[in-house]
Amino acid sequence: MARQNYLFTSESVSEGHPDKVCDRISDEIVDAYFELGPKHGWDPRQVRVACETLCTTNRVVIAGETRGPAAITPEIVIERARAAIKDIGYEQKGFHWKHAVVEVLLHAQSADIAQGVDAAGNKDVGAGDQGIMFGYACRETPELMPAPIYYAHKILKLMAEARHSGQTHQLGPDAKSQVTVRYADGKPVEATQIVVSTQHVDETLTSGDVKAIVEPYVNKALPAGWITKNTVWHVNPTGKFVIGGPDGDCGLTGRKIIVDTYGGAAPHGGGAFSGKDPTKVDRSAAYAARYLAKNVVAADLAERCTIQLAYAIGVSQPLSIYVDLQGTGKVDEAKLEKALAEVMDLSPRGIREHLGLNKPLYARTAAYGHFGRPPEKDGGFSWEKIDLVGKLKNGVG
Repeated sequence: MARQNYLFTSESVSEGHPDKVCDRISDEIVDAYFELGPKHGWDPRQVRVACETLCTTNRVVIAGETRGPAAITPEIVIERARAAIKDIGYEQKGFHWKHAVVEVLLHAQSADIAQGVDAAGNKDVGAGDQGIMFGYACRETPELMPAPIYYAHKILKLMAEARHSGQTHQLGPDAKSQVTVRYADGKPVEATQIVVSTQHVDETLTSGDVKAIVEPYVNKALPAGWITKNTVWHVNPTGKFVIGGPDGDCGLTGRKIIVDTYGGAAPHGGGAFSGKDPTKVDRSAAYAARYLAKNVVAADLAERCTIQLAYAIGVSQPLSIYVDLQGTGKVDEAKLEKALAEVMDLSPRGIREHLGLNKPLYARTAAYGHFGRPPEKDGGFSWEKIDLVGKLKNGVG
């Protein structure tokens, strides 16, 4: 029997964390290709982007491989990068959207890689690479996400909204949170430890001053009754945090993959998401696996569901589909594996078409998690829909 009484911790980082600045810039480049490609006669299905970003003190380096219209020049890439940095809120001496040097080292995608994805007539058939991807869902939160990561994200998102709206002028863009949750009888019941480290503008602020600023957002983020007199707070535990972002710590795309997914509550295949177009199954198949796992739990077929998908470069269909209901299932797992393959085409092309991924929707995913956020009217976060519930119930009935 699974352990019922324990502590579990997950962390989140804000949009201004150096690694998340890089994720945002990389995803802005993906969006630029999907947005501008069709305007210059490109079929969005043929767009390819694999973009990596490095940020440090007043310098941004953007490198990788692309396929798309020549009209997407280095000048446009630089413009998109500066706009992203400005939107995050960096106008500091050590990292400023206007003054940072931005270097673009993007080049054409390898023909050897492209041939594994493209077939006759330039229609894609295979996965862009080999790999394993995981999806997970559970009943711990309204969005069927693990509680520790869900609430760690929520804390920072509320703080960012307050900063952007002008509700507070003391907080800087760079921040981290961490929530330790106590589970009783297998269910999350309270926060035993809360960690918030946030950049601040006024150098004279103490840790106590910063706690007074962030405490209302923490209280609003967590469920009623979760913060008790026994909850231990750690707010800017090292003291002053004025120098932050890429000026304080170098950032790279793809270094926060556990923050991006389930906070350590479920496996991760190893591949990062940001900067990749959806022919890369590191991204699209992870979205599909989350989509299927969420629908399994929403269909009341299990309390928890982990799904693994595996792919090989140039091969269309997944090599394997694995389902683990962690002892909470109401159906046979092998039967469910067959049903999942029937309710959704899990080829890379099938995933992109089913979830509507060939469009500019990626920059918004770069911070506060790729999962556990409501689907948007324009197709963003489509992998969070629960529209397969009826088919799954019928498929395993």
